[in-house]
Amino acid sequence: MGDPFAAARSVTAVVSPAQPPAPEARDPRQVLRRVFGYRSFRGPQEAIVRHVIGGGSGLVLMPTGGGKSLCYQIPALCRPGLAVVVSPLIALMEDQVEGLLQAGVRAAALHSALSAEQASGIWGAIGSGELDLLYVSPERLLGGDLLERLGEHPLALFAIDEAHCVSQWGHDFRPEYIQLAVLAERFPAVPRLALTATADPRTREEIVQRLELADGRVFLASFDRPNIRYLLRAKEEARDQLLHFLEQHRGEAGIVYARSRARVDRFAADLRAAGFDALGYHAGMEAEQRSATLQRFRNGSGVVVVATIAFGMGIDKPDVRFVAHVDLPKSLEAYYQETGRAGRDGLPAVAWMVHGPGDIPQLRRFIDDSEAPEAQKRIEHGKLEALIGFTEAAGCRRQVLLRHFGEDLAEPCGNCDGCLEPQARVDVTEPARKALSAVYRTGQRFGAAHVVDVLLGGNTERIRSLGHDGLSVYGIGGELDRSQWRTLLRQLTSAGYLQPVPEGHGGLRFGAEALVKPLLRGETRLELPLPPPQKERRRSRAGGGASGAGAGWSPASSGGELGELDDALVAALRTWRRDQAREQGVPPYVVFHDRTLLELAARRPADLEELAGVSGIGAAKLERYGEALLAVLGSAGKG
Repeated sequence: MGDPFAAARSVTAVVSPAQPPAPEARDPRQVLRRVFGYRSFRGPQEAIVRHVIGGGSGLVLMPTGGGKSLCYQIPALCRPGLAVVVSPLIALMEDQVEGLLQAGVRAAALHSALSAEQASGIWGAIGSGELDLLYVSPERLLGGDLLERLGEHPLALFAIDEAHCVSQWGHDFRPEYIQLAVLAERFPAVPRLALTATADPRTREEIVQRLELADGRVFLASFDRPNIRYLLRAKEEARDQLLHFLEQHRGEAGIVYARSRARVDRFAADLRAAGFDALGYHAGMEAEQRSATLQRFRNGSGVVVVATIAFGMGIDKPDVRFVAHVDLPKSLEAYYQETGRAGRDGLPAVAWMVHGPGDIPQLRRFIDDSEAPEAQKRIEHGKLEALIGFTEAAGCRRQVLLRHFGEDLAEPCGNCDGCLEPQARVDVTEPARKALSAVYRTGQRFGAAHVVDVLLGGNTERIRSLGHDGLSVYGIGGELDRSQWRTLLRQLTSAGYLQPVPEGHGGLRFGAEALVKPLLRGETRLELPLPPPQKERRRSRAGGGASGAGAGWSPASSGGELGELDDALVAALRTWRRDQAREQGVPPYVVFHDRTLLELAARRPADLEELAGVSGIGAAKLERYGEALLAVLGSAGKG
C-alpha cells in the first residue's frame, strides 16, 4: 500500500506507520514498552497518562527532558480519535513528528511550510482515521475553518505545549495562546492538557485561569535537573573566558547566548577563528540562513550556535552538552528555560555564565524604555532582582533556583559552583537585622531601592511624603554602601528571609517566620558572602573552571551508571546512526538518543530478544534496525 504520509511530511524520512494498538492492547504500560521502548514511567507520568485516558484535563509542570511528551502521546494511542497538539514552532513540530514516525506512530504536522498537496494528504489521512496525532501552531488552529473541520472528526485530546506562552507577564508571551480558551467552550468533553517546563506560581495560576483548567488537576514534578552543573563566573574578558570554557568541550554540541545581534556575530567569528564549528543565529539574518543554521545544529554532532534568545525554543536536540551565557538573560525563568536545553538526554551537561554589574543597567533600561504598563514594569524589575539575587547567591545555586519556582531542595546539590567552590563569608547579622527592620517599619510593601534609600538616609521626595524620614531605621545603614545593601537584600530574599509581595509589584515582605524572628531577636548569627565596598572593589579572578568543574566530559568516554564503555564501540554505533540519519534526512537523535547507544555499548545484546530490553528500542525500531544493530555490535566485538 505504500506510505500514506509521504505527501503530508515536510521532512524526507520514509517510515511506514505501524497499525494502531488493538483495543485490548491499549494499556498505557504496554504502549510505553511496545511503542517507545521504555520499561517504566518516570515521576508523575503514569498518573498523568491515566488521568487523561480517563477523560481528565489538567496542567503539567515538568522539567525539560522529564518526559512531558509521553504524557499526551500515550493517551493519544490509548483513546479513540485524533489527538491535536498545539505547538509554537515548526522546528519543534518536525522533531516530534520525526521521532513518532520512527517509533511507528501515525503523526503529522500542519504548518505554513507545507504545500497544498501535503496539507491535502494530511486531511485525507484524518478523514480515513489513519492519523493518531496532529501537530498545529496556535495561529493555524485558530485561523480559518480548522476548528470546524476538526469538529467533524472524533477527537482524543488537545495538548497545549509550551503553555507558559499564555502568560502576559512571562518571557515568551504569545497572544494567540490566550485565545486557546475557546477549546474548552467548543469541545467541553475532550480532555485538554497544558504542559510547560517554565512556570513560577504566578504563571501557573495564569495558565489555569486563561485556559479554563480550574476543574482539572495540576501535576507538579520537580523542576530539578540534577544532571546540569551550574557554573557562574565574574565577567572580565567574556571572549577569553568563553574560549577557555569551550576548550573543555571541544567537539560537543552547545549553545552560547549573547544579548545583541552584534555580539552574536562577533562571538561566532571569534569561535570560528579558534577552530570551533560555530554559527550565528539572530532575527536580523535572512530566513534561509537561519533555517540552514538550525538544520546544521540539529543534524551535526559538534556544532556550537551563538544566538540571541530568538534561538532554541523549538529545539528538541537531546545531546546539547552545554549552554553558555556571555550576558545576563532577562529573568530566572528565561535562564531556566535556556539552560534547560542542555542535557535533555539526562546525561551530564553544563550551564555556564559570566556576569557582572555592567549587565544590569542595560537590562533595567530595556524594562524602563518599553511600552509596557507600569504594573508590568514593576513585575519585570522584580524578576530582574530575582535573577541578580541568583547570581549573588551564597551557597547552593540550585537551591535558590528551585526556590524561585516554589520548590525546596533539602540539601545542597553538590553540582554547582556555589557547592564546589564556596565563597568566603562574613558576619552580616547586624546589617541583616537592620534590613529586616527597615522592611517591617516601611510596611512590608516597598521594593529594595526604597528600603536602601531609607537605610542610607536618602533625602527623596518619596521618603518625605511617606514620612519615612521619621522612622527609627532612617539613616542607620552607614556601614554598607548602596551596592552592598542591594546585594544583602537579594541574598536575604534568596535565602528565604524575605520574599516578593504576592501582587508582584516589586515590594518585599518577611519570608518564613522561623527564619526571621530568631534573627530579629538576636538568637541566631548569619554569615553570607558580601562584596567589598564599591570604591575598593577589584577585578575578580577570571574563570573557566577552577576546580576543574564541568571539564572534559563526553558521552563516549564516560558511561556513568552504565560502567566502563568501549570507546571504539560507541564510535562505531554513532557512525552507524549518522549514516542512517543521513540516508533518511533526519537528525541523528531521531534515530536513537546517545543514552540508547551507551546502553547498547554497555550491555552488548547478542540477539533481538536482548536488544528489545534496551531503553528506547520499541517494536518499530526493533523491526527496522534490529539486525543492523546486532551486526554493528558483532563486528565491533570481533574487532
